[in-house]
Amino acid sequence: MNRERLYETCLAQPEAVEEHPFGPDLTVFKVAQKVFVIATAHGDLTVNVKCDPEVAETLRGTYGSVRAMSVWPKHWNWVDVSAGEVADTELEQWVEDSYDLVVDKLPQVHKLRLQGEVRSLLNPMMDQSDPPHESMR
Repeated sequence: MNRERLYETCLAQPEAVEEHPFGPDLTVFKVAQKVFVIATAHGDLTVNVKCDPEVAETLRGTYGSVRAMSVWPKHWNWVDVSAGEVADTELEQWVEDSYDLVVDKLPQVHKLRLQGEVRSLLNPMMDQSDPPHESMR
């Protein structure tokens, strides 16, 4: 995965924003002021993603390019994307999972708003011409 595709994946999440609070070398993606991805902005692409602790351990045992993040080792994995070991679709899923884990810990008001945004994104994909099922009338 290249940096542009990673950034697009991060920013495709509802209300995701890109910031550089640690200077120009690190890009931080947040939702409701909470970090869900940290990525290098230059050079070899490395990414930090939040994971369920059991999933984090499994990924570390499966991929040589995935290690515990030094600051928050229980919940965060450091991924050397430039090693090319992790498929793009897997990394995209890890970004989405990281986002979901962060949203799950947000106050209820933020979760409800974000869930509303997700529903509105899904609505165009639903066929509105189908009548409701008889049991739903």
